[in-house]
Amino acid sequence: MDRADVVIVGAGAAGLFCAGVAGQRGLSVLLIDHAEKVAEKIRISGGGRCNFTNRDAGPAHFLSENPAFCRSALARYTPAQFIALVQRHRIAWHEKHKGQLFCDDSSESIIQMLLRECEAGGVRRWQPCRVEAVRQTAAGGFELDTSRGLVQARQLVVASGGLSIPKIGASDWGHRIARQFGHRIVEPRPGLVPLTFAAADWAPFADLAGLALPVRVATGSKPARGEFLEDLLFTHRGLSGPAVLQISSHWRPGQMLELDLLPGIDLAAALREAKQRSRKQLGNELLTWLPARLAEKVCAPLGELARRTLPEQRDATLSGLADRLQRWQLLPSGTEGYRKAEVTMGGVDTRELSSQTMESRRVPGLHFIGEVADVTGWLGGYNFQWAWASAQACAMGLRADGG
Repeated sequence: MDRADVVIVGAGAAGLFCAGVAGQRGLSVLLIDHAEKVAEKIRISGGGRCNFTNRDAGPAHFLSENPAFCRSALARYTPAQFIALVQRHRIAWHEKHKGQLFCDDSSESIIQMLLRECEAGGVRRWQPCRVEAVRQTAAGGFELDTSRGLVQARQLVVASGGLSIPKIGASDWGHRIARQFGHRIVEPRPGLVPLTFAAADWAPFADLAGLALPVRVATGSKPARGEFLEDLLFTHRGLSGPAVLQISSHWRPGQMLELDLLPGIDLAAALREAKQRSRKQLGNELLTWLPARLAEKVCAPLGELARRTLPEQRDATLSGLADRLQRWQLLPSGTEGYRKAEVTMGGVDTRELSSQTMESRRVPGLHFIGEVADVTGWLGGYNFQWAWASAQACAMGLRADGG
């Protein structure tokens, strides 16, 4: 039988970071993962360059049924601290818009940094290795049946992620373990995911696939309303791009999307002003603000009116067109699901965890970190920052003597 102070299940961002910190604190750490490759989600993130944090990450950028939970961990391990670690490992990085930080080279730099941190802490890693059963021992610790044999540990950290991107090994293992030990699971659903529409409803727009433009998108009502100013991408089946990925975490089935295709512009006023000076057809005038393919789609329902010059247009027609473009309402039929989702919403109810240590309030020694818990960040490096912060909080709360 193998023994350790702590077994961490899941060698992704949160698990690797927690293992390294705990090992360097002097704990004996065994890190287990069922996948052959380490940290595949890090490897594919950010287009292969890993959007490893966001300078502005704070509690307002995270969604949860228990929104105050993330405050403590985020305050105690900040983006600046992770940036300092990246710099200590001499990893070159750059900042894109809205505080998003990426590696200059590849995501592999972050993976190797985390593996070096684990090595510095004497962390042992079993991979690939399946955990087939978990139970508490009479002494209060945990016993794990694995494909490499029996393991005992005083403490168990579940860092197994969520359901998103099953082709790289995502599973509901962490949720099942949580339920086994009496924890409530906030219903999981895909987050940061493209939205789809009924085929018949989307048919008029399907040939816009590939077209992108900045928009303001919103859904829901206060206090649950979400609103973002980002780029929108048309697809064959619906909508994607940063705007839709962001709003998808707020959207619920049956809710309308509200799109402003010309944010920051009073289009009705601009069209009335153009009417005074321009002899262009209405459809041609729209090319001032919209891509040609989209302008053509917008004008199609107007028929002959779109071919009339601006001076021939009634103000009511111009106002109605502006309203359609800046208050376009669409009803998605669903999402592209976990196969395209960047994260899993929901997870272990954080009201049953300590915000200081991520430890279960039900089962001493059992911890949940990263995506498996009901904390989901915005697009743009926020979910990695939650992985680092929750892992740090957990690692600093683990007990070397198990007592």
